[in-house]
Amino acid sequence: MSDDPHLGHVHLKVRDLERAVEFYRAVLDLEVIDRRGDLAFLSYGEHHHDLALQELGEGAPEPGGDVGLYHSAWEVPDGDHLHETYERLRERGVAVSPVDHGISKALYFDDPDDNGVEVYLDTRDARGVEEWSGHTERFDPTAL
Repeated sequence: MSDDPHLGHVHLKVRDLERAVEFYRAVLDLEVIDRRGDLAFLSYGEHHHDLALQELGEGAPEPGGDVGLYHSAWEVPDGDHLHETYERLRERGVAVSPVDHGISKALYFDDPDDNGVEVYLDTRDARGVEEWSGHTERFDPTAL
């Protein structure tokens, strides 16, 4: 992990997961690291995933459920950075959803144009957990 915040991954919503996986494997030489239901995680090898693909299917989109960018994810090096980000968002009145994934602690929010953003701390080494089990629960970012 870098000592500086950096782009951690991009999460795209797609119509056909298999088509998207094949495309990104063939064009960008990404490797499928993990699959969970309608999700596929692809990586160049250094991170768990550089690209997350989420299948929506061919039906009519739900509100906010169309294909395209779901969120950009920015990794921070420690809990202090995550807490400071949370405080800056609160000062601006931005709605934040803090989520503990077991392998990371994340803050989810929208930018002023409603683009999804995630700022997260990778906690795999600290917790000794290497892969995501589907675990998701809220956490208190003021307790970092």
